[in-house]
Amino acid sequence: MADLDPHAIETVERTLDEAGLAWDSPSDGHYVVTLPGVRKLSTTCSLVVGRHSLSVNAFVVRHPDENEAAVHRWLLERNTKLYGMSYAIDRHGDIYLAGKLPLAAVTPEELDRLLGTVLENADGSFNTLLEMGFSTAIRKEYEWRVARGESTRNLEAFAHLTAPTGGGTGEAPGGTAG
Repeated sequence: MADLDPHAIETVERTLDEAGLAWDSPSDGHYVVTLPGVRKLSTTCSLVVGRHSLSVNAFVVRHPDENEAAVHRWLLERNTKLYGMSYAIDRHGDIYLAGKLPLAAVTPEELDRLLGTVLENADGSFNTLLEMGFSTAIRKEYEWRVARGESTRNLEAFAHLTAPTGGGTGEAPGGTAG
């Protein structure tokens, strides 16, 4: 910790505590924070105090199964609207939010803004990214659960993907032949 800015360390720890967030510090200047969500139950965020900057990284969703180009385009378009963070992909194609803040700018307010950006864009975009990149898997999961009598409650946000199309029976509404 000798090379790390003690003010930045203290600011990060105090801000996380005051926000009531669950966090751990596996090593000096490295923090693993759990941000509670609504669509995505939680987002794990890594904060690392370096010699010159604070880096913030959060996993959003794994590599899309389909529509990869459309997903990446959507992410790039969103990048122009984000505060202090950007969507990024790793070598596996998994999607993250990543950002850096100069140590001189590490204040409780700025850290709160960055964590808010992470939460809003990991949790807020979660269903959109699942729909764009995993609609076939969602449909298959729904069919599998229905066939086995399992709950489909956590797939309710995707009902428009799993609803019957109404075609193929030759019957009009009400069960009579058309």
